[in-house]
Amino acid sequence: MSIIVKNITKIFGNQKALDNISFSINKGEIVGFLGPNGAGKSTLMKILTTYSVADEGDVEINTFDVIKNQKKVQKSIGYLPEHNPLYLDMYVKEYLEFNADVYKTNKSRIVEVIEQTGLMPESHKKIGHLSKGYRQRVGLAAALLHNPEVLILDEPTTGLDPNQLLEIRKLIKEIGKEKTILLSTHIMKEVEAVCDRVIIINKGVLVADKKMNELREANEQVIEVEFDYRVEEQLLQQLPHTATIKNTGGFVYEITFNTAKDMRPAVFDFAHDNQLKTLQLSRKNKNLESLFIELTS
Repeated sequence: MSIIVKNITKIFGNQKALDNISFSINKGEIVGFLGPNGAGKSTLMKILTTYSVADEGDVEINTFDVIKNQKKVQKSIGYLPEHNPLYLDMYVKEYLEFNADVYKTNKSRIVEVIEQTGLMPESHKKIGHLSKGYRQRVGLAAALLHNPEVLILDEPTTGLDPNQLLEIRKLIKEIGKEKTILLSTHIMKEVEAVCDRVIIINKGVLVADKKMNELREANEQVIEVEFDYRVEEQLLQQLPHTATIKNTGGFVYEITFNTAKDMRPAVFDFAHDNQLKTLQLSRKNKNLESLFIELTS
């Protein structure tokens, strides 16, 4: 395991920022780390990167305990914080040379990470003259410089335009072939596009830990239907595989079915058999966004 988190609890005053959190991440996984603002994501990332200490529980990074082997953990991790701390008046190569000195890393790595992160066309410029996308690349290059086995990325695509966003996503996927990546973000599509797995926390509690392929293949669907007048939920319960029924306003219903089979024909037949007119009928597959809303609202 690259990351092992066991029963982590962190308390600030009377508030539990993290409440008995446990999970593990295998080598080579790209894991999305989600939660609403104030859920405890940043607190946990600070504990993983040795910037903060848990009140209870244990964390291991590449078999190293984050408290007993702090220096070894720091050498094992490449960290890109949300607010990428760059020296804007430095040239790209100059900044990476500075970081190589800090990590005591062979400076031959500088050319390697510049090529790996696609920085070569801009490597002669001052960081302050780069676009936001290229500044993120500089941050990633610095995080990769000491060749860590684990990357922890906090909102790496915030503020990027669509083209830059696609480029950084592609880069993260490429890096993920060799590294373990924990990616914190608010962008659901980013997790769906890049990650193998998603962990969701809410109010300091772990509420979901799912592989993305399980989520895509989930035997659950939501049918939205509008009839020409109100229908008793008891009547709708007669539909096979019905899990939940929600009246979202007027004569519109969201019916959740526990089956992969398309239930729209069954709903249409139900309406016909009960002398109802179907004004609209659509299928909504359960996706990451709907799971997130369901677990954190």
